[in-house]
Parts: sequence; structure tokens; C-alpha cells
Amino acid sequence: MRAFLSVLTAVALAIGMVGFASAAEIVIGAQCDRTGPTQTVGVNLCPGFNDYIKLVNSKGGVMGHTIRADEVDMEYKVPPAVEAYERFKKEGAVTVSVYGTPQIYALTQKLTEDRIPGTSPGFGKAAAADGTKYPYIFPIAATYWSQAAASVKYAKDQMGGQLKGKKIAYIFYDNPAGREPLPVLEELQKLEGFEMRTFAVPPPGVEMGAQVLDIAQRYRADFVIAHLFGRSPSVSIKELKRVGYPLKKVVSFVWGAAEAEVEAVGGYGVAEGYSALEFAGVGSDYPVLKEIREMYKKEGQPEPKEMKESVYYNRGVFLAAIHVEAIRNALKAKPDGKITGADAKAGFEKIKDFTLGGLVPPLEITPTDHEGGGLVQVWQVSGGKWVKRTDWFRAYPEVVGKVIKEAK
Repeated sequence: MRAFLSVLTAVALAIGMVGFASAAEIVIGAQCDRTGPTQTVGVNLCPGFNDYIKLVNSKGGVMGHTIRADEVDMEYKVPPAVEAYERFKKEGAVTVSVYGTPQIYALTQKLTEDRIPGTSPGFGKAAAADGTKYPYIFPIAATYWSQAAASVKYAKDQMGGQLKGKKIAYIFYDNPAGREPLPVLEELQKLEGFEMRTFAVPPPGVEMGAQVLDIAQRYRADFVIAHLFGRSPSVSIKELKRVGYPLKKVVSFVWGAAEAEVEAVGGYGVAEGYSALEFAGVGSDYPVLKEIREMYKKEGQPEPKEMKESVYYNRGVFLAAIHVEAIRNALKAKPDGKITGADAKAGFEKIKDFTLGGLVPPLEITPTDHEGGGLVQVWQVSGGKWVKRTDWFRAYPEVVGKVIKEAK
């Protein structure tokens, strides 16, 4: 009898060990900025990221495996971002959500050498859209080059389909992110025949009265393309309004496109007419967001206050979801959960027709295209809210493709 019980115990232990081994914890490294100069993004984007991971785990994880998002607040600074990456690597992260253009520049070589895929949605090194040159960097949303092209297309449409002889002002945050779009803008200037003048705003981007005055009263721009972030988009709206420049003649890149910018200038009435690009949907009427609210309701908790800041929160949900989708694809080949960064890379490159219930445009990521299509929408402040002005579109793909191909 004792021998029989010993056998049963051994079998039970073996079964338990097999069950434990089959349920791996899979780590995503998540950089964030909750306290630095771009915290208006981070304090809403990062909760969206974490809430989506929580939702996935509440449903049993991915193929039975728990996902852990290891978040580090790197304050939009490069040294802490590099330190955070090293921590993620030690903890076995199979993907890394990088935060910031200077940061992705600093980490590109490390990610490639360590064979860990890093994402840079709507920012970063635009040339990384070419997966053959940058195999472990995934923009996964419209890069600054695609945003530049879309901004010019929108300006052209607003001016009756003709840009020849028109004056476009490009006002930008003077760092690598702000300078990134210049190659595409210069190509489009030659193609469309418009005049362009650039106006650099030095960090931290809260003083630009002189630049705005120059744009409105000396240069007399026909249209303004703005590439500002952190606190600077709201400053630009306030300054343009102060000098009497019509906000309907302004379009912003994606990081000046949220509720936070409008609230900071005193509300929607002040920002009436201001337009901006989006790479994910605005508002709360999407199935995945309803699931998150229901999850909190079941816990007896109110919905997260960050959900009201839908632009950045929604992007956080999208960003987490695309990491999870890559991991899901990797687990199909390795269901035991023992996946590597290389497996996750292959998982990203199998993503096709991914829309997250309409929250994002149909994404298809391949070994050669890590951007996923470069689609955006334009939304405008109108009648006290953000209103969608265009469907998903991409602009001047041949120009963007040429610049990508020629990039060093």
C-alpha cells in the first residue's frame, strides 16, 4: 500500500510539474513617461497598455500563458531608457515597447544584436519601415515620413487641390524626432512646387512666440504643419490663436492630437478648427474598450479615468494588443511558451488584417514592411469635440518609398 501511495504521489508531482512548465509567464518590456516632459502622453497611454494586458490575463492569458508588462518610467531620457532595456533583457522580455525617438535611436543596435523586437508606433526611425534593413525595429503605425506625406496631402486638399506657389510653414520640436520628417517634406516640396520654411522650437517647447509671429505676420504661411509634443502643442495653439492665425489652416502630427492639448488651452472653443492626424481611433465606442469597462465593472470598480483621455489611452491599448498578437503568433509555433525574441519577431511579421475591432486601420506587417501600411485619419476640433474628417488613407507612397529606399 505504501509503495502504491508513493507511486501516486510521484505521478501527482509529475503532473503538477508538467502543468507548471506548460504555463509560462511571458514578459513584455514597457517603457513609459509618467513624470517627464511628454507625460501628457504617458500618463494615459501607459494605463491603456496595462489595462489591455490585464484584460488578456483575465481571460486566461494567451494560449494559457500569462503576460507580464514590466513598466519603467524613463522620463523621456535616453540613459534611463537604456538602463530599462538592460533590465528587460535580464528578465527575459521577448518584446520591448520603446518610448521616444531619441530612445529608439539609442536602442536600435542593441535590439538588433540581442534579437529582441522593439516597437515605435508613430515615432522613431522612419527608415525602420524597411524590415530588411531594420529586422528588429517595428514602427507598426504611420512613421514620421508617412505623417509628413499625409499632412501635405491634407493641406493640398484644404487648398483646393493645388499647392504650387503656396507657402507652408513647418514648425517642429528641435530634436531628432522633429527633424525626422524633413527628407519627405523636401521631396514633396519639389514635387508639388510649394515654398516651405522651417521653424524650430527648442526644448522643452514652451517658448515659441517669436516663431509663431514669424509664421503669421512675416512669412504669411498659407498652411502650417506642426510637429510638436509634450506641452508644446497646446502652446502652439494658444500662440497661433493669439496672433490671429486661423486654426483651420493647421494640421498636427499625431503627438499633438489629443484631448490633453485642447484642455490645456482652455477647452474646445479655443481650439476650434485645429486638425490633427491619428493612427488609432478616437472616442470610447470600440468593442475592446467596452470589454475593459466590463472587466472593471465585474471587479466593482469604475472605469479608469484615463479612458476619458481617449486618444492616448486608445493608442496604449493598440500598442499592447499588437505585442500580444505577435506573441500569440509565436506561441502557435511554440505552444509550450518557451519563445524568444526571434520567435516574437516572426510573430509580428505574420500579423495580417489586424483591426482590433475597428480601433486601428487594417494592419499587415511583413518581413519587408514593418510599418503596416502607414495609414492615418484626420480629426478636427469642431463644435466642442473631436470630429473625424477623413477615412483611413496613406499619401504619396511612391515618395515615402523612395526616401525609405535611399535611407542610409
